[in-house]
Amino acid sequence: MARLYPVLEAIIAAWRRQDVEGVLVHVTDDIIWRNSGGFAPAIRGKAAMREVLVAMASKIKTNHWRIFDHAENGHRLFMEGVDEFWFHTGEHIAIPYAGSLEFRGDKVCEWREYFDGRLSLAMKNGEPLSAEVKEMIGRPVAR
Repeated sequence: MARLYPVLEAIIAAWRRQDVEGVLVHVTDDIIWRNSGGFAPAIRGKAAMREVLVAMASKIKTNHWRIFDHAENGHRLFMEGVDEFWFHTGEHIAIPYAGSLEFRGDKVCEWREYFDGRLSLAMKNGEPLSAEVKEMIGRPVAR
């Protein structure tokens, strides 16, 4: 039976409501969040993560974060999914990604996301979702 995946489900539910504190309750104070796919340094600490999430939430009108597959191995949860956002400016971005959450007890202590930043940049520049991305993100959600 999965014991880590329900924590991710709670994080996703909180983020859908743009409830920053609801996300942060599930991470350690010394969280390391590698959310840029290698484009920028890691975000370190809950206070820094809060700043980033508050800034993101202010730009996002709505989001639809989905997980397609996941697997647990000890204190690690591997996942594949899509981060999909609609911004107040009208932009729509869908980023297929894979990631890993490392847990200390029932809280995430390191969060790594791997994605192609070129896709995000292209969509931010107004390019539509490609047929390939639509196929990748059109999969059934994990249960």
